[in-house]
Amino acid sequence: MRLHSILRTMTKLLMPPIMLFGLYVQFHGDYGPGGGFQAGVIFAVAFILFTLIFGPTRARQVAPEWVTTPMCAIGVLLYAGVGVATMLLGGEYLNYNVLAHDPHHGQHMGILLVELGVGLTVWAVMVTIFLNFVERHDHAALDPGDGAEDGHV
Repeated sequence: MRLHSILRTMTKLLMPPIMLFGLYVQFHGDYGPGGGFQAGVIFAVAFILFTLIFGPTRARQVAPEWVTTPMCAIGVLLYAGVGVATMLLGGEYLNYNVLAHDPHHGQHMGILLVELGVGLTVWAVMVTIFLNFVERHDHAALDPGDGAEDGHV
């Protein structure tokens, strides 16, 4: 029982630095290594750690399916929406120069928005896949006789 409480306490202590690092990677990805994909993976890893320690039921309370499923699409729509916005403003698809009064600011804004879309999508897809596997495993563990009545084991 003591080991269980130590794991829960350490997870609660580790979650904020992991997520803070994910934010750093997200918002400094246009200046150096990192960006949306890496930040999305870091956020997903934090959530997976939470799920491993606190269980899938509690994890679904934190990130219910009605949140994660639309987030998969919202990130892609944000990415594509930036491209459409650049076209509507007279530029080519994903030519960020037209997004602001100055091409440098437009580049910064465009990259930031596109990377945010990528990060949201990566986080949501990884969490959705992981929780589907965990919930499927939990369902199979609760119903061990599945397929036995047909002679298939």
